[in-house]
Amino acid sequence: MTGMTSFTSVPIVDVSALRSPDAADRERVSNEIGRAAREVGFFYVSGSGVDESTFDRMLEATKDFFALPLEEKMRSYIGLSRCHRGYVPVGEEGVAEGVPDLKEAFDTALDLPADDPDYLSGNPMLGPNTWPDLPGFAEAVTEYYEAVLEVGHLLLRAFAVALGEDPETFTRHATKTPSQLRLVHYPFNPDAQDAMGIGAHTDYECFTLLKPTAPGLEVLNGAGQWIDVPPVPGTFVVNIGDLLELWTSGAFVATSHRVRKVAEERYSFPLFFNVDYDTEVKPLPQFVSADLPQRPPLKAGEHLFAQTAQSFAYLRQRVDSGDLVLPEGSLKLNQFGQQALPGVE
Repeated sequence: MTGMTSFTSVPIVDVSALRSPDAADRERVSNEIGRAAREVGFFYVSGSGVDESTFDRMLEATKDFFALPLEEKMRSYIGLSRCHRGYVPVGEEGVAEGVPDLKEAFDTALDLPADDPDYLSGNPMLGPNTWPDLPGFAEAVTEYYEAVLEVGHLLLRAFAVALGEDPETFTRHATKTPSQLRLVHYPFNPDAQDAMGIGAHTDYECFTLLKPTAPGLEVLNGAGQWIDVPPVPGTFVVNIGDLLELWTSGAFVATSHRVRKVAEERYSFPLFFNVDYDTEVKPLPQFVSADLPQRPPLKAGEHLFAQTAQSFAYLRQRVDSGDLVLPEGSLKLNQFGQQALPGVE
């Protein structure tokens, strides 16, 4: 059962003490994180240790890329990749019907060598990044990715401690993860009206570390109200994803969220922190009882791939043509979060 409250704001947790040699300090912060995960499903983290200059370099590189002509950006088109990396043009991503959201993106992840055995065996989410021919772009993005990924490992341990588990409960499964960093650009749109942009959804991985440059993000509280999550300088926004919801049988909820249309130009940088592709995710023993409905286990990477394949046009076309088959037991979109829990509207 979810403990989500009728919160009206998102808490800020200073996570600097997660690096403390004092176990009591680490446990105190972990408990704060656990409380936010149970009651809100969203929180800001300050004290991450990621230098703002690292973000600034990545932001400038991102702006340089998106300023290129479309035909130049399409040389890195994601549909040319064998492991879902590269440029996502307007209209490529989203629901199969309806008006596409006015946004473009560039998708990256763990940058593996071309001779990586998982990539060579056809893994759809592991392999080398696609990099445009733009000086400094790959270096700036990689530096940011590695810095934020390290924060993700700290949080993964903290979530385990908050649940009263061994600190390595989750991190032992995070050795070669398909954790994606998306560079998302919402161009200035003078015709934008205050309306839904990206619809309500949850994230497919364990949790997300997000840094946006402008407002627009909203989160659904326990009373069914949409609450603004504006940018706060010096912080990341963290939200629980599908896999932590499954591991905890809903004690941590993969909070439904959306992006509203805003006129101003906006950049958004979510890092979706995952565990290893073949990790079997199922409720921890403490959450298994006759009183709790038990969801079937999922493989972390297969869930990510199945959800992705239902969200991107180039992959949907391959599924429709029979060239691509979703993993057995794949869930349809939006099977997690408050809207998927019994008794929650």
